[in-house]
Amino acid sequence: MSAGHILIIDDEQVIGLVCRLVLEEQGYTVDVCQTGREGLEKGRAGEYDVTLLDFKLPDMEGMEILRTIQKDRPGEYVIVMTAFSTVENAVEAMKAGAFDYLAKPFTDDELLLTVAKAIEKKRLVEENLALRQQLIDTYGFSNIVGETPAIQKIFVEITKVAPTDATVLICGEPGTGKELFARAIHTYSQRASRQFVPIDCSTLTPSLLESELFGHVKGAFTGAVKDKPGIFEVANKGTLFLDEVANLSLEIQGKLLRVLETHDYKPVGASHFKKTDARILAATSRDLKTMVQEGTFRDDLYYRLNVFPIFLPPLRERQDDIPRLAYFFLRHFCRKIGKRIEGFTEEALELLRNYPWPGNVRQLKNMVERLVIMVDHPMLDGLDLLEHLDRRPWRADNVPTTLQELKEAKKRLYEQTCGHLEKAFLLKAMAETDNNISQAALRVGMQRPNFSTLLKKHRLSPERIKPRS
Repeated sequence: MSAGHILIIDDEQVIGLVCRLVLEEQGYTVDVCQTGREGLEKGRAGEYDVTLLDFKLPDMEGMEILRTIQKDRPGEYVIVMTAFSTVENAVEAMKAGAFDYLAKPFTDDELLLTVAKAIEKKRLVEENLALRQQLIDTYGFSNIVGETPAIQKIFVEITKVAPTDATVLICGEPGTGKELFARAIHTYSQRASRQFVPIDCSTLTPSLLESELFGHVKGAFTGAVKDKPGIFEVANKGTLFLDEVANLSLEIQGKLLRVLETHDYKPVGASHFKKTDARILAATSRDLKTMVQEGTFRDDLYYRLNVFPIFLPPLRERQDDIPRLAYFFLRHFCRKIGKRIEGFTEEALELLRNYPWPGNVRQLKNMVERLVIMVDHPMLDGLDLLEHLDRRPWRADNVPTTLQELKEAKKRLYEQTCGHLEKAFLLKAMAETDNNISQAALRVGMQRPNFSTLLKKHRLSPERIKPRS
């Protein structure tokens, strides 16, 4: 395998020949051109890692060639060679994008060292780009399923805030994917090549959490047998994700506020402060405003965290995304487990759409994984889903055996799955018309007798419905 592909553009035949011999001895593949136009033509046709460019050529200025290479082949590194070793030439070449500068005459070692540095820099840049693309493939928007306006709005918000160092507060019910969106912010940020460090503030006691966040010194407490770096030190230059930040004690809230304001902190038991440059992303499933009013969360910390709030909608408010998510998880777990399941029946998809999903996306993901493990037929139907949802109207041993039993079971199923929706529909219509049945029926587009029948079905009447204040 070649150590690298080098193009030499120099009108002096001897210099081109010597450079070629020296470089080929080290495993490089080398092409030599004696005019600028020939060099540009060969450069456009081939894939070169480094170009050694003479600054003075008979047909073209080296600066013109340098600018053309920078425009057409931005990933190619150019080393300028010239006998006119003036500071002005060097500065001009470097400003135009040259990687380095060789003054003639130069030694073999100088040539090899400069070319090796250029090759190494190019490889590092390519590796970083590959790692960044891998991060985007894993944690970017393509890995977040969502086409509803609310999710698309969040994508726009992330695109705008990610390149900054602004603190972001992600709010949403448990299971809505707060860490997934936090990782997307990190992936599209300038810190993507650094660490993303998540910590769940609800899993540790206040004393342990303080030690985890800020670290401790030897002898700070029983069991502290050596110095331990905290997460703020580990996440330096990267991103620190504080999940369930509402669970922080008031004491730790005060210390976190100081970090946000001054970027310094004191390890447990230490007498000195340390600096950190970690970007903070926080998440909560609780209402921090209410906690501020109750005195359980510091108002100054709330405003410091709430620089750029992002609100994740619960799954029940993203009905159009539910089938997409279900199929996404189905394909994922079929590949992982090695099964082939084609999809969901229309009945199953309708049931998925209408289920309230109290556990949000996490609950849907876990249910689909269970289905892939348990089911052996090609299509998942309503019965498969009901076996794994909270609304199972029968046990496995009392599945209907006759048409009449099936009709009765489907009736019960409809009442259990859609009854709450009908009742909410009626209550809303009555509340918005001050419990006037005629106006409520007119408002929703129903005949009054049919509306009254639906009220009776759910044992509702104007007297039993509390008027809207």
